[in-house]
Amino acid sequence: MRTYLAVIDDKPEARVALRFAARRAAKTGSAIAILALVPQAEFVHLASVQAAMEEEETLRVEALVAAAAGALLEETGVKPEIIVRQGEGVAVVNKLLKERSDVAALVLGAAVVDGPGPLVAHFAGPGAGKMTCPVMIIPGSLSDEALDRLS
Repeated sequence: MRTYLAVIDDKPEARVALRFAARRAAKTGSAIAILALVPQAEFVHLASVQAAMEEEETLRVEALVAAAAGALLEETGVKPEIIVRQGEGVAVVNKLLKERSDVAALVLGAAVVDGPGPLVAHFAGPGAGKMTCPVMIIPGSLSDEALDRLS
């Protein structure tokens, strides 16, 4: 089955990308996978403090993705696969795409202000020609109605 892979965080453009991916998946009979990234904690001299910081961030990200998945299931009826990975975003996405031949498209949200984030900048820039699937960059400024029309 084809899968739309949406990368989310707590930014508004991530919600827009997820909505688009969910609508496309529902309309095309595809699956959706939600990737939430847990950034690596900065180095702290005490290992127990660093482990606690990483655990706290992981729990925050898992709660974020669980809420997004629940809303998506309620709205579209599509049950997403939830993937939570720790590490630098570009490396994590590249590794996941190598592992998953079912990914039909990588769906990213573009910020309305402050330019593209690191994933959009990489996958629409130097990484674009090396992709194993299309990249869909969804403008964060799109309304729900516009997303529904486009998807």
